[in-house]
Amino acid sequence: MKIALFSDIHANLPAFEAFLKDLDSKQADAFYCLGDLVGYNVWPNEIINEIRKRGIATLVGNHDLKVKALPQISREALAETGKDYAYHIIEPDNRVYLLTLPSHIKLEFKIQDKEFNVLMVHGSPRSVDEYVLENTEAAYVTELMNEAGANMLCVGHSHKPYHRIIDQDKQVVNTGSVGKPKDGNPQGGYVMLTLDDINPIKVEFIRFDYDVDKAAKGIEESPLPDEFGERLREGV
Repeated sequence: MKIALFSDIHANLPAFEAFLKDLDSKQADAFYCLGDLVGYNVWPNEIINEIRKRGIATLVGNHDLKVKALPQISREALAETGKDYAYHIIEPDNRVYLLTLPSHIKLEFKIQDKEFNVLMVHGSPRSVDEYVLENTEAAYVTELMNEAGANMLCVGHSHKPYHRIIDQDKQVVNTGSVGKPKDGNPQGGYVMLTLDDINPIKVEFIRFDYDVDKAAKGIEESPLPDEFGERLREGV
């Protein structure tokens, strides 16, 4: 079984379209989005509409929750919104969708006659805003995973991909970011998990090219801060 995991699109439509094209060529059996569909760019509605059209199981991210405090406003008022522009332009129906997304998805498998549970969250099992980083103390990560009954914890939020093996029964995977990488590589990224009943689970990090300049110009031609565009070009 091949499972595609992706996260942190952040309203970057050029990246999302390139991601979908790459993903469609991989013939995955299942797809999961770990949140943060919106924020930082100008195409939140296009992203949400495509996610919903494809029926992709999706978690809520910390930026998705910001729509609760930032309602849709008049076109005239948008010019003065600055970085909050990205949330004010989200349509009412899509706001309802974002605010009703789950915070966890758990998959329970039997691999080589042993239980193997994959827990997907945006930040951590305890909070959508908490970072589980590659250097987070192992004992703390183990505590989080034991609480949740997880053998593999899959997260987003930091935009920095990694696969960490803590011990024989504890692994952590960060998917990286489709639309706003922060690891110094401007390419979008996602993860493919491959499971079978013979070999250990395989974790593959996939990077793809997209039109970064188009995504950056979308920002620069809007009320959003120009620095958001520069960060896309630099992958930070």
